[in-house]
Amino acid sequence: MPTPLHDHHPRPLLARADWRDLGGDWRFAYDDGDVGLAEHWQRRDDVFDQTITVPYPPESPASGIGDTGYHPVLWYRRTVEVAPPQAGRRVMLRFGAVDYRADVWVNGEHVASHEGGQTPFGADITDALSADGRQVIVVRAVDDPHDLEQPRGKQDWQERPHVIWYERTSGIWQPVWLEEVPADHVEHLRWTPTGTPGEVDLDLRLARRTAGPVQVSVRLELDGRVLAEQTVTVTGARLRTRLVVQDGDHDAEPHHLQWTPEQPTLCQATVTVHGASSEDVVHSYVGFRTAGTDARSFLLNGLPYKLRMALSQGYWPQSHLAAPGAEALRTEVELIKQLGFNGIRVHQKAEDPRFLYWCDRLGVLVWADAAASYSFSPRSLARTTREWIEIVERDASHPCVVAWVAFNESWGVPQVARSDAQRDAVRGLYHLIKALDPSRPVIGNDGWEYVSGDLLGVHDYTHDPQTIRDRYAARLQDTVATGRPGGRALALTGGVPAVPVVLSEFGGFTYAPDDPTTWTGYGVADTPEQLLERLGALLEAVHEAGDLAGFCFTQLTDTGQERNGLLTEDRKPKADPESIARIIRGRR
Repeated sequence: MPTPLHDHHPRPLLARADWRDLGGDWRFAYDDGDVGLAEHWQRRDDVFDQTITVPYPPESPASGIGDTGYHPVLWYRRTVEVAPPQAGRRVMLRFGAVDYRADVWVNGEHVASHEGGQTPFGADITDALSADGRQVIVVRAVDDPHDLEQPRGKQDWQERPHVIWYERTSGIWQPVWLEEVPADHVEHLRWTPTGTPGEVDLDLRLARRTAGPVQVSVRLELDGRVLAEQTVTVTGARLRTRLVVQDGDHDAEPHHLQWTPEQPTLCQATVTVHGASSEDVVHSYVGFRTAGTDARSFLLNGLPYKLRMALSQGYWPQSHLAAPGAEALRTEVELIKQLGFNGIRVHQKAEDPRFLYWCDRLGVLVWADAAASYSFSPRSLARTTREWIEIVERDASHPCVVAWVAFNESWGVPQVARSDAQRDAVRGLYHLIKALDPSRPVIGNDGWEYVSGDLLGVHDYTHDPQTIRDRYAARLQDTVATGRPGGRALALTGGVPAVPVVLSEFGGFTYAPDDPTTWTGYGVADTPEQLLERLGALLEAVHEAGDLAGFCFTQLTDTGQERNGLLTEDRKPKADPESIARIIRGRR
């Protein structure tokens, strides 16, 4: 079981005990004329005329700014007391995510650049530190709201939110922190369970500043009992090894070690790099589970497993795409389980690793999306591809993540039905993600216009239960071959793909008695009782469709002008949670 350190660490899979959160008040300035670089704002303090609470985006009330207008260039400044480290030690500055392009200076010295609004980056700032211990950190973020070639997900490019798009999340929106590490330390790790129970592959990347070999020790424990341990000599910067559980109880009952939503068993993992002068101790964890498909079913640990998912926008009214805090993320996962779901589709964002941690810890499957662009071009495809590479690297060790969703509803490839290049883009990204991570399914284009993928997702917002029965219980193959529930062909392959079918968006009843003017594109319920009645009738029809591999209900929470959540935007149930859970589980 993970330690309490993991509960709040911004990087739970690679956590060190000694870290310093840099959230809180930073000085802040808009640079609407984009003059900051020419005027060297990275070396000035007089231009920072506001205070912002990091890591909340300036558009959000939680930031203390709350300005939702167009401001494409943002500057942050903070002074921190950090003494230069002793010889053989390094100081790392890390960012969970900055939307969209970021440059970072320490004491006027440029230390990092990064493009991609959903993924982490960092810098070794040791050589830029001032001897007096007073360090000035400056961040410049560029997030062009009009750039439709930029992966933006559900962030609106219009000034005010419209239809299904929401207020923007610009600049720093995930934690910022400092770590002191030895010269030789763990830079990245990945756990990949094999198909054999009790075996896991470790791929470890080291940052090296000394010559010669180092010793790396790896230990797996469960409830204080050592399951596997080995020490390896590493001469370069990479270690690839396999750990095998040596435990009599596991040999007799190997399923007790397997991770599932019903039994989310996690083994504590400790990786120690024995350097020349000091040790780097990294705390991680492993969930033994496999994810795959056959021609009909999603497979968890090699067995068919019905997906009961909800769609989550991962959006809060006070903090937008940023999480209000670690406890809010835990509560979110607890609510998902309370409502009877065994999984969540995180929609159009790469979710905070702390959310994935609680899904690992409490047992919730995750389909992982990424933010889409809305214009197809070599530039937009390159940006999307780079972010996906970093997303897979960051999140592949999470046992909760059981599928990657490369594209959604042809966003970013709007002419995929008529364009060879756009079909090649879907196939190419699907195969790239599979090459980066062969261990779990990948959906090429979810919703319709299937080109390639390990599952076929269908988006169908009809509210007539009999239509759902006709399409998915009685004639699933005909529906896939010729149906157009979303107005577009479900498959572009000239036949019915031999992959499982998931009703990956449906429902969406709006119940919003406090706001009669809200957007109601997916239909309306007038009372909590009517919400339960309509939900029950629709889910009964879905449960009868035994050939479906699962479903994803739209949606978990109200978001902006979309009031079709089972929870309000403040995470309050709109109807009795136990009644909802019985409906979701098919036990009315």
